[in-house]
Amino acid sequence: MIDIKYWVVDVDGTLTDGSIYYDEHGNELKKFCTKDAAAFTIAHQSGMKILILTGRKCQATERRMKELNVDYLYQGIKNKYQFLVDFFAEKKISKYEIGYIGDDLNDIEAMKLAGFIGCPSDACIEVKRLSNYISSISGGYGAVRDIIEYTLREKGVWEQSIRSLYGGL
Repeated sequence: MIDIKYWVVDVDGTLTDGSIYYDEHGNELKKFCTKDAAAFTIAHQSGMKILILTGRKCQATERRMKELNVDYLYQGIKNKYQFLVDFFAEKKISKYEIGYIGDDLNDIEAMKLAGFIGCPSDACIEVKRLSNYISSISGGYGAVRDIIEYTLREKGVWEQSIRSLYGGL
């Protein structure tokens, strides 16, 4: 039985559309979807922790994740698999407590450590083959929200969480 307590979420192509923008000063810019932010809030309200794990380092990611009060932010992680093996061992986290949302080849081995795998509609075929749920939404447009919402609806707590946060339905 899967009882997600931690969401591991990739950034580029998952929380963003995968595009990277640079301004005239060389700053890296990214677009994040507010629908995904609402899912993080609801996940937190449901007792889940959010772990952002990305291979790139970006100040825009750091700023947005601070705004969203994510529990863990790790950037510049080239070997996501080994990082998570160590993290899960240190925290004594079971595979069945992990949900992973990613989209590309660098997520595949790490995804295999999770009890539940979700991906955006535009994820690569190899990730789609591993996934328990493929969102109908592309990365950067609310796919993370869709995946978290799906799991909370399956668990029967989505509407209760919304009522607790935002009032009646």
